[in-house]
Amino acid sequence: MQDWKGILVDAEGTGVSPHFSKHVNLLGSLLGHSIREQLGDDIFHKVEELRRLCKAAYQPGKEQHREDALALIRSLTNDEILWLLRSFTAFFRLVNNAEKHEIFRVNHERERAASTDEPRTESIADAIHRFKVAGFSLEDVMKKLAQLNIEPTLTAHPTEARRRTILYKLQDIAVLLEELQRVDQTPAETELTIETLYQQISIMLATDEVRAESMSVIDEVQNGMYFFESSIWETVPQIYADIERALRLNYGESATEKFYETVPTILKYRSWIGGDRDGNPYVTKEVTKKTLQIQRITAMQQYLRELRKLRREVSVSSRLTKIPDALVESLKKDAAQFQLDEISLRQFSNEPLRLKVRYMGEKIDALIKAEQHSGEKPVAYSAADFLDDLELLADSLKKMGIGNAAAATHLNRIIMQARTFGFHLAAIDIRQHSNVHEAAVADLLRIAGVAEKYESLSEAERLEVLSRELKNPRPLAPYWATIAENTENVLSTMQMIRDAKLQDPNTIGCYIISMTHDVSDLLEVLLLAKEAGMWHYANGKVQTDLDVVPLLETIEDLRDGSDLLDAIFSHPVYRDQLAARGNFQEIMLGYSDSNKDGGYWMANWALYQAQRDFAAVCRKHNIGFRYFHGRGGTVGRGGGRANQAILAMPRNSYTGQIRFTEQGEVISFRYALPYIARRHLEQIVNAMLQSALQSEESLPLSVPLNDAYQTMEKLATSAMAAYQQLIYHPKFWKWYISVTPIEHISRLKIASRPVSRKAADQVDFE
Repeated sequence: MQDWKGILVDAEGTGVSPHFSKHVNLLGSLLGHSIREQLGDDIFHKVEELRRLCKAAYQPGKEQHREDALALIRSLTNDEILWLLRSFTAFFRLVNNAEKHEIFRVNHERERAASTDEPRTESIADAIHRFKVAGFSLEDVMKKLAQLNIEPTLTAHPTEARRRTILYKLQDIAVLLEELQRVDQTPAETELTIETLYQQISIMLATDEVRAESMSVIDEVQNGMYFFESSIWETVPQIYADIERALRLNYGESATEKFYETVPTILKYRSWIGGDRDGNPYVTKEVTKKTLQIQRITAMQQYLRELRKLRREVSVSSRLTKIPDALVESLKKDAAQFQLDEISLRQFSNEPLRLKVRYMGEKIDALIKAEQHSGEKPVAYSAADFLDDLELLADSLKKMGIGNAAAATHLNRIIMQARTFGFHLAAIDIRQHSNVHEAAVADLLRIAGVAEKYESLSEAERLEVLSRELKNPRPLAPYWATIAENTENVLSTMQMIRDAKLQDPNTIGCYIISMTHDVSDLLEVLLLAKEAGMWHYANGKVQTDLDVVPLLETIEDLRDGSDLLDAIFSHPVYRDQLAARGNFQEIMLGYSDSNKDGGYWMANWALYQAQRDFAAVCRKHNIGFRYFHGRGGTVGRGGGRANQAILAMPRNSYTGQIRFTEQGEVISFRYALPYIARRHLEQIVNAMLQSALQSEESLPLSVPLNDAYQTMEKLATSAMAAYQQLIYHPKFWKWYISVTPIEHISRLKIASRPVSRKAADQVDFE
């Protein structure tokens, strides 16, 4: 066996498990050996010496090691510094990968040790068991499941700095680490796995980490597709399988006889990538249309792969089993609508299920080719038609007396994927800043001769103008009018939304208004939608399929949000808008800007109060609601474990529905590997079900609780004062730039979005 002469990590005895220590030690040895091979012994020894000094410097009374480490760094050339940075970056990436595998291993061991009465902590089985212990019937649990609506939302900003090439290599390394964990590996297989691991690490070390050019928005869209293809697509049906198993274990075999026919769709994905215009001028109408196309092609290509697997399995012969009439009729319609090649018709002449799957695949393949070449669709085949065909296959198997076999095939899996992803994959949200809408509306009102200087009007005057124009059926700008570029961009976006929804209502999610301060901010968007032909008012009723979402981000807006929502829900025109959308309102809460505005403590306290108070306003007006949490990965962006955040929400804010951003900086951790994605999602479902259980209990607002609220208010106010005193100090920004690499980071080619909405050479806390 190869003698790997690399970094001697000595991870044992540092509080981690023997398995984790073993992997870290191995990865350190392989990386160090690669550094020797590629860069020579001199660089390797400097890497190892710096690591040793920094590790020792943590020990009490070892301050001299810090000075020695600093002296070593000062003695390095620029090239040596570059390679030390690359080496340590590679090391930390490898350790992070090993940690992800350790999460999987620990959960796997806990699952093996679990039982029905003692399920694994934070699992779906754990949540279902809690309902059983609390005396809930199966019917009660299914009602609670039906209330769930969980929508993780992928965003590109803050950006995943690593290239997709690096992500692929880390995924390959993770697979090899999993191979090493196999207890049945022979010594020869282990040696081969380690050698392959070394090759992957060596190639990664020699791979550019920084992109040659800044990413385009479409590059970011393709990055998002990587996570859908590598883990999300696989994970979603596993979550439903976990629910099915938990119900069966706790309520008996009969509990899941018709599970896949009756289970509600509790999980769907959305995305901002390619739709978020706020602060990114490169997200245009054409870019969003291209994004929708990429997502459709990705989804349909995934279905083709699934159908190929399914076709291998459903080999039922018509010579041995009676074929249901519904399947026969469906095949006749397919034959009349779509012509298969003679070879397929002969090959599957006695295998109707396989023939049906072949027709489905050919239709989807034709749709993909039409998308790729922007041609007319050769066949009318929607996501709903596809789902109907899948359910026909499941029903046919049952009528043939082999219905239980459906669970052993890919059929149930594809059914849940079709219900979740459709042909659109993930609904795209559109986001834009309220100032942009204000400028566009002002331009249109000036052209129409309604208001020469709309921007100078008071809020009451604005509401009067907007209400009147929303009820007026005529457009504001005639087709020959010259409108401002900003106005053209906003209106073309609205027209793109209208056209996309006509093709597939699920393609576009909601329209989010950044920096919502007043009722007029929402009515302006409705007026722009009306101008684009996707909002109509007649006979006291609104006709639209556009959902408008206010984004409350600053401390002041969070504090004043209850009054704003009360005013919004009381406005006659917006009340009609709500009636058109099922008396339901989504409210987005901004974590990043509130943290920048008021500091960590005040932001968290203001967000907690906002959720409690906004819920009361919604219930006062009999409006259903859902919170959309704009949380990031870092503490400064509201980061933390999502399931714990759900459990910590005010009791009165629970509705069974939730949205939260999966921002670029954390997507790769949560979704790069299928088993991490599964653990993340099961924790979310567990927390939502636990919250449903807790919502059944009353929570008295006792005096101690009120005292606690007052104490929190004092602490938050004091913390905010201290924070603002620091960041608004005249010398703070100059000092901050001098001690952090923020200016250098702002120049890295890692994102399509400009670093700041201000000039290119201005970087601040915005």
